Amino acid sequence: MAITPEEVAETLSMVSQQNLDLRTITMGISLGACADEDIDRMCTKVYDRITTTAEHLVEVAEDLEREYGIPIANKRVSVTPIAQIAAACTAQDLTPLACTLDRAAEALGIDFLGGFSALVQKGMGNADRRLIASIPHALSVTERVCSSVNVASTRAGINMDAVMLMADTIVETARATTARDCCGAAKLVVFANMVEDSPFMAGAIHGSGEADAVINVGVSGPGVMAAALRQLPNSANLMDVAEKIKETAFKITRAGELMSRQASARLGVDKGIVDLSLAPTPAAGDSVAEILEIIGVGRTGGPGTTCALALLNDAVKKGGVMASSSVGGLSGAFIPVSEDAGMIRATREGALTLEKLEAMTSVCSVGLDMIAVPGTTTPETIAGLIADEMAIGVINTKTTAVRVIPAIGHDVGDTLEFGGLLGTAPVMPISPFAGEVLAHRGGRFPAPLNSLKN
Repeated sequence: MAITPEEVAETLSMVSQQNLDLRTITMGISLGACADEDIDRMCTKVYDRITTTAEHLVEVAEDLEREYGIPIANKRVSVTPIAQIAAACTAQDLTPLACTLDRAAEALGIDFLGGFSALVQKGMGNADRRLIASIPHALSVTERVCSSVNVASTRAGINMDAVMLMADTIVETARATTARDCCGAAKLVVFANMVEDSPFMAGAIHGSGEADAVINVGVSGPGVMAAALRQLPNSANLMDVAEKIKETAFKITRAGELMSRQASARLGVDKGIVDLSLAPTPAAGDSVAEILEIIGVGRTGGPGTTCALALLNDAVKKGGVMASSSVGGLSGAFIPVSEDAGMIRATREGALTLEKLEAMTSVCSVGLDMIAVPGTTTPETIAGLIADEMAIGVINTKTTAVRVIPAIGHDVGDTLEFGGLLGTAPVMPISPFAGEVLAHRGGRFPAPLNSLKN
């Protein structure tokens, strides 16, 4: 479908009046050819591969910003899960590979690089264990590296040994970065049904089924969506609301499709996906919570919130999928507490609780995201939290995730200040009744019956 001049003009209006931007342009890069039995040689290969392939990423993105007038908030890179190439070596500590990724990100001038990752939904190999053991130190000595571990899938069930291991790893990562408000844990996410083409951090990886290099674009537009919905009177019914969301999502996605085509052509790599996700930021007017309240919820977290979020998520997908034949990634509405000014306010007012957030994750993209809990929270409690969220994903055949930050030295009512896109995280209460038996049973939660599709 051709992009018309009228669409461009309308998009420019959304940029100037409603804060439209592309949240990220992310280049996915395969590191398959970088595997080596010597970790130092592997680090050299990884650095050269990333910096050569993405050499012009920032330059091209900035050119597109100037030419089309659409800001691109973040320029990023995702790579093959490092555990997959680390299997070729015997080094116990894989922190040098994380440091290499960090140096490459700094050289390119990008904000985040994702892929210090492992996929262990059915079992853990030696390289997977070495990578997970390296995460706390790796995230404490790097600035731009993001880490993710997939511990569950609908086809495999939940690897409960990995769930407990990741709970311990999250606590250790928070402790290793206590001096920086435990920010290491803010760059670590645990997944069920992880996608291989997401442009969003901290969970972006470059999957094994992808081309050598691709461009994936994450559109956003909570501010645009909120402005569109404000045009409707309170008397508008929910069909009218859904139609307005679909119409607006279509327009936003067309902007992402245009930039995706141009970026991939200029960089000489494959065009990947357009991710439709409404991704908030801490900036005023860029809040998913605000959209839910415009739809009609008194305060995000109150009764009706899950219904409003389900409507928003579904309508965004319906509108966006008509604007691009390459919709992928996560594509929905994100609810990261620390990155959404409306979520922060609702949490501080007591309207939004951890239990309500868990219910909301059953109908939206990803899961329990950027949530700070008291520093005294036990690993068993965090394991229970992860297991609950993984179960929602596995049973409902959807991607879910947990990015939780144990606030070491802090308690409920305190605040962690990450700054920038990661925002401000009020420490939320969490139930102390997880017990210790479930988390330590281990084994595998069996794949559900609905996984048998053939």
